Amino acid sequence: MRSTIIGLLLALPLYMQAQTSNSFSLDEAIAHALEHNYSAINANRDIVDAQKQKWETIATGLPQISGAINYQNQLKQPVSQIPAEFFPDGEPGTFVEVVFGQPQSATATATLEQQIFDGSYIVGVQATKAFLSYSQNNKEKTDLEVRKAVVEAYGNVLLAQESVLISENNKATLEKNLYETKRIFENGLGDEESVDQLQITLSSVENQLKNAKRLEKITLQMLNLVLGLPIENATVLTEGLDDLTQKQINFGLIDSQFNIENNVDYKLAINLEEQRYFEHKLAKSRALPTLNAFVNYGGSSFSDRFNFLSSGQEWFGSSVLGFNLNVPIFSSFGRSASTQRAKIALEKAKTQLTEAEEQIRLQLESAKSEYILAIEEYGTSKQNLELAERIENKNQIKYSEGLATSFELRQAQTQLYSTQQEYLQSMVDVINNKTELEIILNQ
Repeated sequence: MRSTIIGLLLALPLYMQAQTSNSFSLDEAIAHALEHNYSAINANRDIVDAQKQKWETIATGLPQISGAINYQNQLKQPVSQIPAEFFPDGEPGTFVEVVFGQPQSATATATLEQQIFDGSYIVGVQATKAFLSYSQNNKEKTDLEVRKAVVEAYGNVLLAQESVLISENNKATLEKNLYETKRIFENGLGDEESVDQLQITLSSVENQLKNAKRLEKITLQMLNLVLGLPIENATVLTEGLDDLTQKQINFGLIDSQFNIENNVDYKLAINLEEQRYFEHKLAKSRALPTLNAFVNYGGSSFSDRFNFLSSGQEWFGSSVLGFNLNVPIFSSFGRSASTQRAKIALEKAKTQLTEAEEQIRLQLESAKSEYILAIEEYGTSKQNLELAERIENKNQIKYSEGLATSFELRQAQTQLYSTQQEYLQSMVDVINNKTELEIILNQ
């Protein structure tokens, strides 16, 4: 009994997690995704990474301190031969074998290095600002893409939910028609073809309903993925498709002033041009000399055995101050070719910036046109739905009174079902096209 209770207590958090649900309006869903979406999280990390890279570049020109310890044990010391006449009793023409030094030695040094002048370092520090700007603009683009993905996913869930409701209503109506037609046929007052026609339509609607339910589950999982939630999370949408569509109709957006410098794609094109500019500047800086200074201090000790850590062991100090000057003289025109290539890349970036500006202006006009068309299609499909419902209702009455055939009723019903889907899709198009226009305007 005790083990059973413990098992239930351990399973309770998992059960509660599985039952977790969230309710979102569209704006709430966007706000949640901008904080928890996987791409948005990594975009934030990219900004932090760019800041660290900026300091990494700056630090290369600041003082650098390094230390080194070296220990050697000459297992067999080298032998040198010295002329024997150097010694008092040495015989001229002969040599005496001599071993210099002690078999074990240790050295410890600390070195301070300071860069005095390096043209590539100056360019690198300047380029870090441009790279950080690129990371920030890329984060902005990621946020806009996440926002667009949330709007599309949110709209698709509403579309699927509305499709389920419509299909269920259509199915209920058809089942009633089929039941009444079968009764009439069984009483000998109708024909079998009418039953078959209605059965065909009902089977088609049943398949549509099954597919709509599957799509409802899939679209909800896709929305959870965009929101950064577990895909099986029981997410609830608090806005209806029709109300949301009405909120998205804003003709003032079409006439709003456009500042291309606010467009994120234009900002990224500027970043590319800046990057190519600094690459060209870096290539030219390689022809400049570099100057570095260093100072070190160290000690050396020698012994017949390893006693370098003993307090009585003698160490001999040494120190060096120096400068390194490197002057590029001739590279067989390699540097010149590299500089020319960098200049070509810069000119290409300038051309791409001009092209990007024209493309963005064209995208703006296209987005305005698509948004206006979506609003017009929404109004038309709403009117068409009212007409299709009226036509289908009239055919229902005519069919019940024997004035219309089952084939005519089926045509009216099929037209109604098609118009219903067109109406739902028109609402989603209004929502998505408004978002596309807002992204270009960066509003």
